[in-house]
Amino acid sequence: MNAALVGVTGYSGMVLYQLLQQHPEVAAIRLFGHPDNSQVQPLVEAVPNFIGDQTLIEPLDPAVIMAECDVIFFATSAGVTTELATPFIAANFPVIDLSGDYRLLDPTTFTKWYHKPAPAVSALQQSHYGLAEFANAAGHSYIANPGCYATATLLGLAPLVQQHLIDPTSIIVDAKSGTSGAGKKLATSTHFSQTDENLQLYKVNRHQHIPEIMQQLKIWDDNVPAIQFTTTLLPIVRGIMDTIYAKSEATAEQLQAAFTATYADQPFVRVLPAGQLPTLKEVVGTNFCDLGISYNPVTHTVLVVSVIDNLLKGAAGQAIQNFNQYFGFAATAGLQLAALMP
Repeated sequence: MNAALVGVTGYSGMVLYQLLQQHPEVAAIRLFGHPDNSQVQPLVEAVPNFIGDQTLIEPLDPAVIMAECDVIFFATSAGVTTELATPFIAANFPVIDLSGDYRLLDPTTFTKWYHKPAPAVSALQQSHYGLAEFANAAGHSYIANPGCYATATLLGLAPLVQQHLIDPTSIIVDAKSGTSGAGKKLATSTHFSQTDENLQLYKVNRHQHIPEIMQQLKIWDDNVPAIQFTTTLLPIVRGIMDTIYAKSEATAEQLQAAFTATYADQPFVRVLPAGQLPTLKEVVGTNFCDLGISYNPVTHTVLVVSVIDNLLKGAAGQAIQNFNQYFGFAATAGLQLAALMP
């Protein structure tokens, strides 16, 4: 199995490259840059962390990739994949896209939230939203990898929404992420002196992952009208913690049982025992999503805490899950990772 990767210089691309290197079914990895750049560049020049790696970043050539590779991953910024993916879509060549370009089915919604031209409707219709625990990627040649916040939020809400255990009008999500979620682009908000020993709210009610969350929630229950979604930047590098609130008339036992049943056969979702809530340290460096549930019978409010590593379960790790599903590999292939300790 030969894999092509576009976008290795970004944080998600770096992590995806590392995962592909250790995947038992991947024999070779070809790295590609933007086709407008005709220069071949040593990987170590673009990403000095890969000391001793002799791999070259080549100009993207769809004909070469489709002739010599079996799949292509795009770990590119929003808008870039739209420019580059057309020949692969036309040929039904396997694509796993970590960007947000093909997650939203409505082009008007994409333009509103991403402030960029949307892909063609015909291309969007071929896209599969690859939330790995709920939508098997087998048979879908274009797989849109979910966003990091969307992954943590949807996994935390799925049992509640699917089994109609909450008031669908009452969902509040307080989502918090480390600085790597903002990517490598320089910004004042992610400068060390701004983030260290600080908390910052950003993109309140306007984060680009909100519409994909709503798109999926409405598939599960069309009675969900909207969610209150707030994002906070944490003074850490990796990790997402969602604290999710909703009104419920179910009992604590019913809520716990719903989560346990939903994820009983999912190797990368761990439902903690009743009374326990997860921390980031338990998942950073892994592809796990850990979920903890608490119920307040006085306020009739259920609290779900959902934690993931944004670069793994929220990006590169889930891309490998979709890769494994598409090609029929073992679900855990290439993803047997350990949490970073201490």
